[in-house]
This record gives sequence, C-alpha cells and structure tokens, in this order.
Amino acid sequence: MKENFEMIAKTFYGLEEILAAELRTIGAKNIIQHNRALSFIGSNETMYKANYLSRTALRILKPIIKCKVQTPKALYKNVKKYEWERLFSLQETFAIDTVVSSEYFKHSKFVALKVKDAIVDRFRDELGERPNVDVDNPTVRISVHIFNDTCTISLDSSGDSLHKRGYRTASTAAPLNEALAAGMILLSGWDKGSEFIDGMCGSGTIPIEAGLIALNIPPGYLKESYGFMKWKDFDSELWQKIKDEVEVKAKLDFKIIASDKSEEAIAATARNINSAKLSKHITIEKKYFDEQKSNAGFGTLIMNPPYGERLKEDDLNQFYTEIGDTLKVNFTGFDACILSASMSSMKKVGLKTSRRLTLFNGALECKYHKYELYRGTKKKFHEED
Repeated sequence: MKENFEMIAKTFYGLEEILAAELRTIGAKNIIQHNRALSFIGSNETMYKANYLSRTALRILKPIIKCKVQTPKALYKNVKKYEWERLFSLQETFAIDTVVSSEYFKHSKFVALKVKDAIVDRFRDELGERPNVDVDNPTVRISVHIFNDTCTISLDSSGDSLHKRGYRTASTAAPLNEALAAGMILLSGWDKGSEFIDGMCGSGTIPIEAGLIALNIPPGYLKESYGFMKWKDFDSELWQKIKDEVEVKAKLDFKIIASDKSEEAIAATARNINSAKLSKHITIEKKYFDEQKSNAGFGTLIMNPPYGERLKEDDLNQFYTEIGDTLKVNFTGFDACILSASMSSMKKVGLKTSRRLTLFNGALECKYHKYELYRGTKKKFHEED
C-alpha cells in the first residue's frame, strides 16, 4: 500500500480555489484551503503530479516537524532531535528558507541560523562531521514557517519555484508571473476551444500559458530538475510513468493571438513562444489595442495593461476609457478579463462586471474584472444563442 502523508501547496492569494480543483484532479485528499496555501493528503505519486501538472502552485512542501516554540532554545531543541542524518549524507548539501510571523521571533535570518546550527550540531554529534550549506543548488531545501508559536518545518519537493516554467528567455518591464497568468486564464472560464486574445501581451506570458492549457501540455514539461529528484526515495520509474501518461494535443482549431504595439514586446514574445515550442500554435500581431479585432464572434480576451508607473493619472484614466470603448466596439460576443492595480482607472472602462476578484501581482494588490460583452442586451444575446 502506498504511504500517504500531508503536503502543503503554496500559491497566490485569490487562486486557492483554482489550485484546490487542480489538486482534486490529481487525486489529492482532505484538501483544506488556507491563505495563499492548501494542505492535502497524498502519496509520492500525488506529490510528483502536483509538481508536474499544477499550473497555479508555487511550491509543494512535505512537513516533517510540527512543534510549539516560543524561544530560540525550544526551536533549536526541536530541530536537533530530528534524525537528519537519515535524510541526507555528509556529502550532500542543504539550504533553509524561512517565513516568520510571530511575536516570539522577529527576524527570519536569525531563525534560519538557529535551524542551521541545530542540523549541523546533530550531524557532529552523530557522525563527527557536518554537511555544507548550498543556497543555490542544495540536495535538500528546507522550509521553515513560524506563525505565532507554531513552527512547521518541511522539505521543499519543488526546488525552484514552480512558476519558473523554463521558457522565459526574454522579458519586458515587470513580466507577469507564469502561475498568476495561468490562474487568470482558469478563472476566466475560457472553454479552451475558442479564440483567445491578449491585446497587450508584453513578453507573452498569458498567451503562452493559454497555449499550454489548450494543448494539455504540463507546465513542468521544460523543467529538468525538482527537489524530490535528489531525495533518497526518488522513484524514477513512477516519475517517467506520470510523464508518459499525459496526452498532449497535436494542434488547435482556433487562434491564440498575442498582440502588442511595442516592437520590444513583440520581439520578447516571439523569443519566449519559440522557447516554449508553441510557434505553430500562437499568432503574433504588432498592433495598437484599438486596431485589434476578431472575426470569430466569440472567445476570451485577457489583458494585464499598464498600471500607471509611466503614465499620469489623467492619461491613465483616458487610456482605460479607450480600452472600454474598444472592447464594446471590437469584441462583441467575447468575455474580457482585465488585471490592474489602478483601482480608479478600472472604473473608467465603463462596462458592467460579471465577476470581481482581488489578486496580487507580486506585492501589488490588483483587481481582476470579468466583462461579458453581449450583442445588445443580455436577454437578447441568450435568445440569439
């Protein structure tokens, strides 16, 4: 019987329900939603699939120590008594990531130092020597989370953050996180079978993620290394089986369009699309947004327009007004979704929202608005449909 254990999947605020649905699909049990994270039960197979197939997860953690700590001494004692020498050898390396929100511990670097000291002292006591720390490419990456007096220490099965798909070879200013882009697409309700447009594509993250979703290409298909691959119990046959079972579509019978007015953006998008091996599936167009039109009659449009870093407020308000005008005239029959941190300018779009969510783009709080662009009235649209 396959051993089941608890895991934690980290994600962006606002994407917890989307990630829960992804985890259910791969067989996770007892899924509980938290803020920016979910806990669940599964086996090594579940853990491998969560890393390889989840589009909105950032990391998959395996808790190994849970304890109450209010002092550095208590933290040190609880970490040192764990049998670290059974987990990795003297020849292997480790690194520690910490997140602290506690009245008892104020500095994450101090917590990391105490955990490191406890681990190396354990090795010295048991084996007479200590392993080395490697912050860039460790054998074992250890995650320490302290909330108030509750400490959870986990093994990081992902290695690099899962949003690093491996296709980004070129960037424009403030590129959108890949996991956030995938979450925006999944939140939009896109049917994965109709035209998809990003009219301000930047470096192409949204249309690339749409292509991966539509073709059923795993988000981890280019990622060569995961944290769990360095663990002693890594099952290479199971890992290969999981990858072999994915059925990827050969082609699409609709358009995915990446459009932008910027030469720099178009060049970056082209490079990233080529790196993602999606050149046959995504159409690139250099156009101002108000020049972009669709003959499909229906589909989904998702955009992450400028928030105002380089535009004055009056100019930004006018810009968003023009976005709304273009949506009304050129994209009748579409669902349109916009992510923006400029709350006041979003009001200038001038369209009724069918859905509003709060998402975070890095540290920026953003609003994600969905607009259903009916032909005439909503009632008339459904009668014609």
